[in-house]
Amino acid sequence: MTTERKIALITGGSRGLGRNSAIHLAAKGIDTILTYRADRAAADETVAEIGKVGGTAVALQLDTAEVGGFDDFASRLAAALKQTWGREQLDFLVNNAGSGVFKPFAETTEADFDAMLNVHLKGVFFLTQKLAPMIADGGRILNISSGLSRFVVPGFAAYATMKGGMDVLTTYMAKELAERQITVNVLAPGAIETDFGGGMVRDNAEMNAHMASTIALGRVGLPDDIGGAVSSYLAGDFGWMTAQRIEVSGGQLI
Repeated sequence: MTTERKIALITGGSRGLGRNSAIHLAAKGIDTILTYRADRAAADETVAEIGKVGGTAVALQLDTAEVGGFDDFASRLAAALKQTWGREQLDFLVNNAGSGVFKPFAETTEADFDAMLNVHLKGVFFLTQKLAPMIADGGRILNISSGLSRFVVPGFAAYATMKGGMDVLTTYMAKELAERQITVNVLAPGAIETDFGGGMVRDNAEMNAHMASTIALGRVGLPDDIGGAVSSYLAGDFGWMTAQRIEVSGGQLI
């Protein structure tokens, strides 16, 4: 007797922490639908990597900042679920897609602010609203926030403001989806070596060392630190945990 594999949708799953999380999930027996905004080649490469560890994945284009495209995306998602898995629902949603603006508060423009709002807060709000009927009862939603919603690193005012809003939104989602036994939690990474912010932590040795000096465990994070945490939460026995913010930062600025 075979057990039906779980399916996770990861926005922004073609690169960075989303890609790493998808590969970790595949190793734990969870299949993935990943979204990409523009780089189809990177998405295809991630799908291939997932296949190498025994998983099944599908890549779908989505700009999470464009709410007007969510109806079409939901239709394409339904078709992918039916065609690939013979199912109408998925089990997990990971709201991961995003980018950053690194500017002092005084220099942040309205366009900068709106870009952060649209992808990190408005997009998460309305995409989750649209897809909630497609998440199986007893499923899990994980919103990827940031350590910056707790501690302050000057230059991230707009970005961190939206992540703080996401933290609050998570508690409301958790309350209102609880009747379907869907849990909603936040995972907040600290400083991680990725291409975020132009690779400022990964590629700038001085920045890397400075961030490491603020972290109790003595180093900045690696993508595997987050991918492992995401996959462990989704694959693990956390069914009675909801409305919680879990920070994975090595103890940054504690």
